Amino acid sequence: MSKDVALEPNERLDDLLTHQLHIIQSREVFSFSMDAVLLARFAGIPPRGKVLDLCTGNGVVPLLLSTRTKATITGVEIQPKLADMARRSVEWNRLGDQIVIHEGDLRTFYEHSGYGVYDAITVNPPYMPAGRGDHSENEYVAMARHELNGSLDDIVAACAKLVRTGGRVSMVHRPSRFIEIIETLRRWKLEPKRIRFVHPHREAEANMVLIEAVRDGKPDIKLLPPLIVYNEDKHYNEEIIRIYYGNKDSGTRDTPT
Repeated sequence: MSKDVALEPNERLDDLLTHQLHIIQSREVFSFSMDAVLLARFAGIPPRGKVLDLCTGNGVVPLLLSTRTKATITGVEIQPKLADMARRSVEWNRLGDQIVIHEGDLRTFYEHSGYGVYDAITVNPPYMPAGRGDHSENEYVAMARHELNGSLDDIVAACAKLVRTGGRVSMVHRPSRFIEIIETLRRWKLEPKRIRFVHPHREAEANMVLIEAVRDGKPDIKLLPPLIVYNEDKHYNEEIIRIYYGNKDSGTRDTPT
């Protein structure tokens, strides 16, 4: 870790699962949750190349992806405070040679990077349209939960501009918007290829959906087995434990895929 990285007031340094990584978090902003962890494990990521994470927040997905690949990883975050936290987390973990955090608007990021330059993109977007839900949260939480800086269409359009032909775009979202997501992806020539629903427990409705699409791909979709979070004893299922903590027999870092 870098001893030159300072924590701001109200910030803390948390362990990032058992990957020997740390992440800067704060009570003032939206902390990462299970959806980001599941996305980082679900996404199809090349062993090398260029990977992009949109709506990167405090940088949790790029940090986790670094355990799976040698690719260069760029995170894009519009909120200055979160982008700064993400940069300092990258520095703390001495991953500056692999991860770069860009503060900016994902809708115009292609002007900085160019078109079709990424092999894979991940995105954990706000789940709620701007006009719905409770906006009484602080500004950081409201922007994380609501589409205040771009609609679903804006986000998918950005992915379509930035990923190369044949490249993968992986997203985590809410099942209530599943049809809208599929229609939007296909409108922007991102063909859904893998879908997995996440259920809190076996009898419950899904509360998350993981979707992977391929740029200019042919129609051919795989509906993966459901991912069940809790078992009958209200403890994490074995697969969730593996996703969070890795293979107990092979150490704490995932093997690059």
